Amino acid sequence: MRCQTICNFRALKPIVFLLLSGLLVSSGLTARAERADRDKPMNIEADKLVYEDQRQRTQFSGKVVATKGTLIFRGEQLEVWEDQGHQFGHLLPAPGQRAFFRQKREGLNEFMEGEAERIEYDGRADRVTLQGRAVLRRYQGAKLNDEMSGQVIVYDNVSERFTVDSQPAKGASAGASSTNTRVRAWMTPTPSGGSPK
Repeated sequence: MRCQTICNFRALKPIVFLLLSGLLVSSGLTARAERADRDKPMNIEADKLVYEDQRQRTQFSGKVVATKGTLIFRGEQLEVWEDQGHQFGHLLPAPGQRAFFRQKREGLNEFMEGEAERIEYDGRADRVTLQGRAVLRRYQGAKLNDEMSGQVIVYDNVSERFTVDSQPAKGASAGASSTNTRVRAWMTPTPSGGSPK
């Protein structure tokens, strides 16, 4: 049986207490504001939750789905924590799979979507880092517009800039490397007369 929890880590201890008391907190609300994603609570659904009070970290496992405003993360294991009011997380996939993220771009009918063997979320910098067989896609509505791949992709939501690197991140396991060591990009030209709608 799956459990659904809302994890607003400013109030994590009371939530963990309620969970341990057998109460489940759930919500069907969805956020519409893109810039405000970093200020939204993180809603997490998983098969299992383990909270470590000494480390102030919470680990979720089993078909994890996390949302934070328009941000969506999916994977097998998620570890989250908070530092000075900012949320952070590491997401791992099931063996042989890739973890997934998606986020709507501010004021546009565009979405950034990515997959990797490890995804890191930095709420302070408002940045998502994809490591190992990383792919980043930009959709205009439902249409795939651009796709980039490499070993490490860093998507900075504040500057709306991303970088793609062909080399594995420092300290990455040997399994994170690939025989494909070149950055690859597939980009659709902008139609004449301005930016696409």
